[in-house]
Amino acid sequence: MAPKTTTPHVLSKAAARHIWIAAQRLDTPEPFGAGPEATQAAVEHLGYVQIDTINVIERCHHHILWTRIPAYRREDLARAQSVDKSVFEYWTHALSYVPTRDLRFYLGAMKRYRRQPRPWFASVKKADLGKVLTLVRSEGPLTIRDIEDDVLVEKDHPWASRKPSKRALQLAFYTGVLTVSARNGMVKTYELMERHFGWDAPPKPASEKERAAYLLDRALRAQGLVSLDSICYLDAGSKPAVRQAIEARVRRKELVPVVLAGEEKLLHWARPEVLATAGGAPSDTVHILSPFDPLMIQRKRTQLFFDYEHRFEAYVPKDKRRLGYFALPVLVGDEIVAAIDLKADRENGKLLIQQWTWFTDGRRDGLKTRIDEELHRFERFQLAR
Repeated sequence: MAPKTTTPHVLSKAAARHIWIAAQRLDTPEPFGAGPEATQAAVEHLGYVQIDTINVIERCHHHILWTRIPAYRREDLARAQSVDKSVFEYWTHALSYVPTRDLRFYLGAMKRYRRQPRPWFASVKKADLGKVLTLVRSEGPLTIRDIEDDVLVEKDHPWASRKPSKRALQLAFYTGVLTVSARNGMVKTYELMERHFGWDAPPKPASEKERAAYLLDRALRAQGLVSLDSICYLDAGSKPAVRQAIEARVRRKELVPVVLAGEEKLLHWARPEVLATAGGAPSDTVHILSPFDPLMIQRKRTQLFFDYEHRFEAYVPKDKRRLGYFALPVLVGDEIVAAIDLKADRENGKLLIQQWTWFTDGRRDGLKTRIDEELHRFERFQLAR
């Protein structure tokens, strides 16, 4: 059940898109500036930046940051993680870069993993876990490639490793004993968490009430207009506490209940000052988005706001794909006008267009010119090393 509210404010979908795009900082050039500080600022504003293994083009964490930081360099993220230590890796709805300032809100999840690891880790033997922790404590940070004496086992999952130490390292990561201190592509370097951050004592874990307020504030900052599902994406267990936080703020008039015109069954909320600025003219910026971009990853929300159903077809048989293996939505202003399936041909220094799918009947000539300009910029980013 949704929280009890007064009559909700009715908002057009165009105004809702305006709010969300502005909250994502996709309506203005260089919203976070440039340099390493921009990377930290972007991750802190968004709340998380998803990590994924697919590299048919540049991996999504770099792509998401480049979309909001035109001068973004991959080494800026490496510095934030390994030198400034302003971001760290952990699980949100997926493996993500998260602001270090928010670490205390993840300590509860780490404790739950220690108390009851997921079935995926049932095969981890105490000896294997003890082995990797002893190695890290005595020899310092290491990668799975540094462990050469494993007795290899058969894979029990396509993404599993034949090295038992790999899953032991992952378990120690999820329980918060180890953290990822550096990343080279998808090869992770693990270090003791307290040694990486230089703690005399670890931060105090957030209470359930504090964590619910954090999830609500994070969503309000990065989404502008929120629903219970968008706040607790793939995290149904947090909904009761977040619902209480919403009800308290509605009573204090810090949040206003909202519905989208024609979609009155799904309740949203926004801060009054956000609603007061809604409805302005949309930006005319062009963005080639990652399918894992925060604007895209919640597919039902994207469809509700943009009337656009994105299909991620990397794992779909070729003859059943409609948009292509790794289609990237193209946002122009407040409209998703196309999806382009791209592939980086790094050997020959080219960005290949595999398929171009339009979702608009008019204005294509002018749009294509502008999209082509952004594709050239995207190509330079893809191939820069």
